[in-house]
Amino acid sequence: MLNIRVKTFEALTKQELYALLQLRSEVFVVEQDCVYQDLDGKDDKALHILGFKDEKLVAYTRVFKPGVYFNEASIGRVVVAKNQRHHKYGYEIMEASKKAIETYYNETTIKISAQCYLVQFYNNVGFKSIGKEYLEDGIPHIAMIKNS
Repeated sequence: MLNIRVKTFEALTKQELYALLQLRSEVFVVEQDCVYQDLDGKDDKALHILGFKDEKLVAYTRVFKPGVYFNEASIGRVVVAKNQRHHKYGYEIMEASKKAIETYYNETTIKISAQCYLVQFYNNVGFKSIGKEYLEDGIPHIAMIKNS
């Protein structure tokens, strides 16, 4: 079970910020071999959902209120350390993210931009595909939505 912390950008410690940027880089840039601008100027507008195991960050998302990323509330940068995925921490961090959106933004409709190979995972946590596939940073994605 993860120790979940929900923090604004301003409340992140330097160590937490470094750990979340390192985890995002390990997975989205190195593992997925995708050169893209992870630091997109939106982290300061997000709530950061951090999942720790033995004080090490192993899972993370960032969530936005409606109107920042999409018209709906949204979850992005969903990541679990490669050596921790067998624990199914993706489910825990997504549940914590949905709960944070409901608690902090009083919203239950959530839109995401999902990598296509993860559609079944997102279906399992309540999201349904909408629209057609598209490329984002050279990787096939599809919009998905979860209603209350």
